[in-house]
Amino acid sequence: MTKNGFDNTHSLSARPLREPAAEATRAVPAGHKLQEQLLERGETLLKLLEEGLSVRLVPRGEELLVFGQAGEVERAAAVLKQLLDLVAAGGELDQVALNYQMALYDQRLAGGAPGGVAELSRTIYVTPKGREIRAKSYGQHAYLTAIDNHDITFGIGPAGTGKTYLAVIKAADALKKRRVKKLVLVRPAVEAGEKLGFLPGDMQEKVNPYLRPIYDALDDALGAETSAKYMERGLIEVVPLAYMRGRTLDASFIILDEAQNTTPPQMKMFLTRMGQNSKAVVTGDITQIDLPGGVYSGLKDAQRVLSGINGIAFCYLTDLDVVRHPLVQKIIEAYARQEAEHAKKEM
Repeated sequence: MTKNGFDNTHSLSARPLREPAAEATRAVPAGHKLQEQLLERGETLLKLLEEGLSVRLVPRGEELLVFGQAGEVERAAAVLKQLLDLVAAGGELDQVALNYQMALYDQRLAGGAPGGVAELSRTIYVTPKGREIRAKSYGQHAYLTAIDNHDITFGIGPAGTGKTYLAVIKAADALKKRRVKKLVLVRPAVEAGEKLGFLPGDMQEKVNPYLRPIYDALDDALGAETSAKYMERGLIEVVPLAYMRGRTLDASFIILDEAQNTTPPQMKMFLTRMGQNSKAVVTGDITQIDLPGGVYSGLKDAQRVLSGINGIAFCYLTDLDVVRHPLVQKIIEAYARQEAEHAKKEM
């Protein structure tokens, strides 16, 4: 055991090193702060880093010794540099951060935002429970920036990229700072392989399960008690898309979720509800359309019709921006490959 408290005879995940250990060894500047975060999170995080990089890591003073094949050692050094910059900027390491930085290197996108990893350490919101919300990817950072700078923002991408959650966070922040007077959160009531008619209750009760993700995001952003109080006072509305017809919404932050399941007329109807001093965010995943066969998606139509209009931004998130379980990213990639193969066969 060294004087700094790190054991130099074991890898970070406590697997003993056996010499000759590797074809290449490299000392990478790491600093105690990065090492402490790696060690304090427990063996699961440490194993994830070593296994994801296919190397073994040994602390030595202000450095990490990296043991592995030459190519893996080079990759590990680049990823560790990004992690060091992230921690130095005030960011925290978790499973998502590690997986993201490894994926960035693989796609040669490290440092892909104007502010580099510093943008991933900037707190955009603090929940009532004290949790700091930050962008977890450069795609999320671009999405949040677009919401700040445009009256209408389309967030398009696969499940797990934070499209809805981050939009709700921005909406809650705008309401708390009195930039808007009301939040209106909208979803089309389209069945994903099931029939609404078989669900109990009236129409509102039937569609409530489809609005659950929005309720959950609101509870996280504002606290369950405050969220419920704001709904009672009419400061927050969570409504099916069909109930939007004929309205004009001034000084409101309006979110349309699951927009891939709108028709072109419904999308036009939604977007024309905006009144003065309002902001709208439209989120959707064009790979998960549940509309009946032959019905064209309003989200796809909006991409074609509205592209290039000043004040409207289109942000495209990818599997790289997935912030759920690491397997979600792999699942999305697998289905994308299958769909690409089917498309080739049909050509």
